[in-house]
Amino acid sequence: MSYNRRSFITFLGKATLGAVVAPPFLMGCGQNKNPNAPQLDVDALAALKRLPLKNIAASDVDDLLLTEGLDYQLLVKWGDAINGDDTFGYNNDFTCFIPFDDANPDDGLLWVNHEYINGLFVSGYNRRDPEAKRTKAQVDQEMYNVGGSIVRIKKTNGQWRVIENDPNNRRITGHTPIPFNWDQPVIGKRSAIGTLANCSGGITPWRTFLTCEENYDDCYGETVYDTNNQPSHVRSKYQGWEDFYDHPPEHYGWVVEVDPKDGSAQKHIALGRFAHECCTLKQLEDDRIVAYSGDDQNDGCLYKFIGSTPNSLKEGTLYVADTVNGEWLSLDWASQPVLQQHFKDQTEVLVRTREAALLVGGTQLNRPEDIEIDPISGGVFISLTNNKPKGDFHGSILKLEETAGAYDGLTFEASTYKAGGEAEGFTCPDNLAFDHAGNLWMTSDMSGSAMHKTDKPYMAFKNNSLYVIPRFGEDAGKVIRVISAPRDAELTGPWFAPDGKTLFLSVQHPGEQTQSLDAPTSLWPFDDDRIPKSAVVAIQGPLIEKLNQLQKLTS
Repeated sequence: MSYNRRSFITFLGKATLGAVVAPPFLMGCGQNKNPNAPQLDVDALAALKRLPLKNIAASDVDDLLLTEGLDYQLLVKWGDAINGDDTFGYNNDFTCFIPFDDANPDDGLLWVNHEYINGLFVSGYNRRDPEAKRTKAQVDQEMYNVGGSIVRIKKTNGQWRVIENDPNNRRITGHTPIPFNWDQPVIGKRSAIGTLANCSGGITPWRTFLTCEENYDDCYGETVYDTNNQPSHVRSKYQGWEDFYDHPPEHYGWVVEVDPKDGSAQKHIALGRFAHECCTLKQLEDDRIVAYSGDDQNDGCLYKFIGSTPNSLKEGTLYVADTVNGEWLSLDWASQPVLQQHFKDQTEVLVRTREAALLVGGTQLNRPEDIEIDPISGGVFISLTNNKPKGDFHGSILKLEETAGAYDGLTFEASTYKAGGEAEGFTCPDNLAFDHAGNLWMTSDMSGSAMHKTDKPYMAFKNNSLYVIPRFGEDAGKVIRVISAPRDAELTGPWFAPDGKTLFLSVQHPGEQTQSLDAPTSLWPFDDDRIPKSAVVAIQGPLIEKLNQLQKLTS
């Protein structure tokens, strides 16, 4: 279903019993009630009220274009030194920020995911060249450039900068040993080598980062089972790292928790193994954790973990959503006879979560990606990016309302909030973020191979974009494009600073369709070497203040 502006306000503003409560530093992830509005003089309020919210036109220009009232600062890009030994990784995606001190929100640690590599730029390996032979040294370089980066950033005189060589700056890579948070081994091991395919993520109430392993099978392939339950290996589609390392595919596809204090990490087996786009947490009043995550593939399912002990991502039960009947279905081996018939124990259920989900009746969805909890209504919003084989080219946003606002409940109502397409003004929704005022921000995820093609359904949208859907005022419910990405790029990982005056945003894979270093399809961010580079930008400006803190007062 679709909504006009009046029904949008009713739809989003309907309060549930489950108010989202989080510590102050979590304001950046949109899971907070509205902060107190800052005190401004009458002239400042009037100036903000007059500031227009302009929808910029779709563009194919190779640059980062912003609407009036926004400006950006390049914060850190691929290859930048972050300490004496490490450089910032490739294809940055999810970002999140934790201040050192809640009283000083302008100094803290930024986590950034590095999802995958383009060998042409990173290692010199051109996968499009049938004569090219990859070396182990190239693979090692590629493995280093995935995972994540932790960098200290500080705002001084209104400008953010990375504190180079800060003792907190470090890398987590495809080479980093990471233990499993589980009592049984996974394919004979208690730990994995590295994290990879790190797409979106989350943050915990105890101030650690969550990074999610999405398209893990691109690196070491996958194990599949025939009708007799006999396994075989399917080669990776992209990286081919299994030619040099025999790391089991089952060691990837997990939610990984990283402690910013020392860089230690663990993989959470209880949350299941699939193409995790994100992991969004809700802390209950008794400190138990509910974790939502989607399987980003065509016909992937939606999952929820309900903890049984305080602040645990291990003790509890994983459920899959039946969105047709509005039920969460248990993936507990001990209580599900159908799972006992196909799997030997709970560990195998979690390793083969996708199979288990379909056996119990999980609903197959159109690429469930990012998930965010509305700070005002308490609704759970899920991006369904698209499902081209089923004719869904533009995707939609799904909303779940847990019965009586009980996030640990097992029933819910599901409805389509907005469906993409030219009429609605957006396509392929991916990352979502609620700001402090409850406005919904959304990025798009058109693949580089599909954009700018006259025979494709995305021609009218040109480059990928960042949109905002205002909650208040005359523009409430409209989808407004506020930023257009460079050529081939995708905008990812929107995250608001605690004071709401900065939006951190990743510009991922500009120039991804480049086939020769002599003719890159993008030059952004316009370095002297003429090589396109993914980067994180800090977006500020009076429009952020109007939307994020003062729109309700000035509309």
